Amino acid sequence: MKCLPINSLSRIARNRSWTCSNCRTQLLLTPVKTTQRSLVRQYATGSSRYSKIPPKPPRTRATVLTAAATAAGAGVLAFTDDIKYGYEGAERTGRVAAALTICINDYRTTLNKRDQTQDPEEKDVILRLCHKRCAERTLKVLEKNGGIFIKLGQHLSAMTYLLPREWTDTFIPLQDKCPVSSLDSIEQMFRADTGEELKDYFSEFSDLPIGAASLAQVHLATVKENGRKVAVKVQHPGLAQWAPLDLTLTKFTFSTLKRFFPEYDLEWLSSEMEVSLPQELDFQREAANAIRSQQYFSQLPELPLVIPEVLWAKKRILVMANESGRRLDDLEFLDSNHIDRDEVSAALARIFNEMIFGKNAPLHCDPHGGNLAIRKASRRRPGGADFEIIIYDHGLYRDIPEDLQRSYAKMWLAVIDGDMPSMKRYAREVAGITDEQFPLFASAITGRDYTVVRSSILKSRSEDEKKSMTDALQEGLLSDLVTMLGQVPRIILLILKTNDLTRSLDENLHTRQGPMRNFMILARYCARTVLREQIQEVSERPGSLLWPGNTLRFIAAWMGYLRVELKLEAFELWLSLKRIVGLNTAHYSGTVSL
Repeated sequence: MKCLPINSLSRIARNRSWTCSNCRTQLLLTPVKTTQRSLVRQYATGSSRYSKIPPKPPRTRATVLTAAATAAGAGVLAFTDDIKYGYEGAERTGRVAAALTICINDYRTTLNKRDQTQDPEEKDVILRLCHKRCAERTLKVLEKNGGIFIKLGQHLSAMTYLLPREWTDTFIPLQDKCPVSSLDSIEQMFRADTGEELKDYFSEFSDLPIGAASLAQVHLATVKENGRKVAVKVQHPGLAQWAPLDLTLTKFTFSTLKRFFPEYDLEWLSSEMEVSLPQELDFQREAANAIRSQQYFSQLPELPLVIPEVLWAKKRILVMANESGRRLDDLEFLDSNHIDRDEVSAALARIFNEMIFGKNAPLHCDPHGGNLAIRKASRRRPGGADFEIIIYDHGLYRDIPEDLQRSYAKMWLAVIDGDMPSMKRYAREVAGITDEQFPLFASAITGRDYTVVRSSILKSRSEDEKKSMTDALQEGLLSDLVTMLGQVPRIILLILKTNDLTRSLDENLHTRQGPMRNFMILARYCARTVLREQIQEVSERPGSLLWPGNTLRFIAAWMGYLRVELKLEAFELWLSLKRIVGLNTAHYSGTVSL
């Protein structure tokens, strides 16, 4: 089989299109057009109308009737296909429109009722019940429509900093509840995209997928040529057919919500989906991202990261090495294999901070629980880890501009140091945040209550803090947050999403050290980023490094970095000693001045 070479994955493959009604009609018309063109050519090359062209035999009645019947049958099939597509499209649209109408009416009625109620607790109950009803209605629509709608639901379920818990908790089942395409449809797609049968390339191909996501599913297979066990990621065949309509419906939904509730402008979410979804549906792009990420992290063997090797890719098919593991939050697996949860949490923090702050590093923007796995390492890694973290699904990647990277690093150093003026300054540089918006932005990026941000973000989130943040959203901060997120750069939204997903994974590990160690790791990467900037500034100054002014600046840059590094090392050592003697450090409430 002629497969796309790895070094040309950036080029778009010429895949065969689906044989929809339009295509069938064109196929039926093609012979007629070809015959007409050939007759024109014959006539034009003759010397006159009396040129020796053999006369065509007269058409018999049977021939005419057969041709007419064939054309009529094909027309009926094409028309039937159009009817089916139109009916299914109307069904999808109708579900969205009906749920949207009912939810808008429910919220308007509930808010009017809430305004007429005097008891604060009753007000809260009224609104929470409405959230729950609307979330459950929406969940049914997302599940029935599938595809992109499930992807949207998964994204919304992780937006705990934006949506009420009634919504995010209701959408959690979508993380594991995804559609499964039939083997027949997969075989048809493989034939259409490669020109060959599955059995021509694979000696074995599992009937059922080992995993299914909103956009694709993965099958285990064996390459016929060399017997290698591989994982084959295949896009749901019907997904591309409905993607334009589903994106239009998503945009319509958020624009309608904005019309009725102007303070809740979520159009930025549909705009981001319009940009990111085509990238996620292109598996050749995903293969290129995976190869680039694998090459980058191969230079950092101390990080226990595994990215499956790509064998070949088409736009809807991706064949890669079979790298399997257990869910990262499978605590029973971790404990039974004597894998230290704190070390897993620290490794996860190092991997994603490297993606955010590393020079020319690729950023994986969809690190939810289903895209990460862990396994026991056959031997200890160079960094000492006895486990390996596997990252799947490399469709959504971004590159962070260096100037944004540097301002973002300085902002986080100010957050950890409790330096409010610097926090506000760099928040303005990073996302254009005003002083009035800053408390809300600080809570969004840290996932913490603003009172905690002002004191210390090193202590673990308590249930009281979680409730306080949820109540704040209920009391009107939600509309301010939605407005603010609609104004910040899209890359910041993706960084926020990555931070939120990794923070959620870390909390699910229930580490003994809470968020402290991860903030120390974050501070280390931020300090390195600032050092890199300072050294570059020195190198760009007139004269050599030996010039007194340049030498002093160079030494000052390194001294500042070492000051932070030594403090972080000492703090990490203290945490490790407390862990060794069995003390829980998760509720440490002090600050670390950097």
